[in-house]
Amino acid sequence: MTGSESPPRAARVGVREVAAHAGVSTQTVSRVINDYPGIRPQTRERVRAAMADLGYRVNNAARALGTSTTRTLGVVASDAALHGPAVGIASLEAAARAAGRWISTAYADAGDEASVEGAVDHLLAQGVDGIVVLAPHAETLDRAREAAGGVRVAAMHSGPGAQRQSDAAGLVVDHVVALGHRRIARLSGPMDWAEAVARDAGARDALHRAGLEPGLQWAGDWTAASGARVAAEIADVARTPDGPTAIVVANDQMALGLIAGLERAGVSVPTAVSVAGFDDNADAAFYRPALTTVRIDLVGEARRAVAEALGLPGSAGPQPPALVPRASTAPPRDA
Repeated sequence: MTGSESPPRAARVGVREVAAHAGVSTQTVSRVINDYPGIRPQTRERVRAAMADLGYRVNNAARALGTSTTRTLGVVASDAALHGPAVGIASLEAAARAAGRWISTAYADAGDEASVEGAVDHLLAQGVDGIVVLAPHAETLDRAREAAGGVRVAAMHSGPGAQRQSDAAGLVVDHVVALGHRRIARLSGPMDWAEAVARDAGARDALHRAGLEPGLQWAGDWTAASGARVAAEIADVARTPDGPTAIVVANDQMALGLIAGLERAGVSVPTAVSVAGFDDNADAAFYRPALTTVRIDLVGEARRAVAEALGLPGSAGPQPPALVPRASTAPPRDA
């Protein structure tokens, strides 16, 4: 072999080679690959061991011809540069793999009907077994379902998922109320996002249960920069006699920006005003001060959405939301 020649490629291992190695029929190997019931556990393990020994790789395209399934789950996503959608995609991939599937992601402008339909068409052309919508706008789910025809479509944060978002926001309000706060303002996400609507509804409901007025409200775009932009205005209001003593923020990134901006404006957190977030992202414990927030079970939500999209038996539901109190909230000064 000369230096310009490539080394010979190893022959591709097929079902026949696996069957011979495991001492079973090719039909048995095919049934193991396609998860047919009725295969004895010992036989199933022997076939899988043979596949591993020989380096056999399942050909999804070939399997689709025989089973009408590609073992692929489609995901329609948008705004993936933001923390929430990015973590959601990672959670969906883990949940899909646990269900023996891979994901294929198509990105869409959630506010553009043609973009959403194009993303769904792209996934349908790949023969996906189901679709999960991880996109912010409520109408995106309706458009995806219309475009998908008979393919199942599920969403990460609709139905029970939306209620858990509301419940989680209520936990944050209950926490600051328990600390003695009565003048509680909100920094919401963009209200054309389903998650922002659900979180704000949960906060308002909790304020109502406590007998409190909704109070002042600002809106951001989920980024730390947007929290910082409204900080000066919030600081001015917080200095007034009737100003808010606590700010409930719809995600941790905006809370981070708000805290930094308040400190620059000379308003100390939590001495002058308490700040709480939502999500319990990986950095929340390292904010200064460490951020009080609420954690939702994104992995569990992803499992539920994957099972719904694939028509699988319901898996264990997501864990209930959990408040994570830290140093950014404290009783009000006038308590």
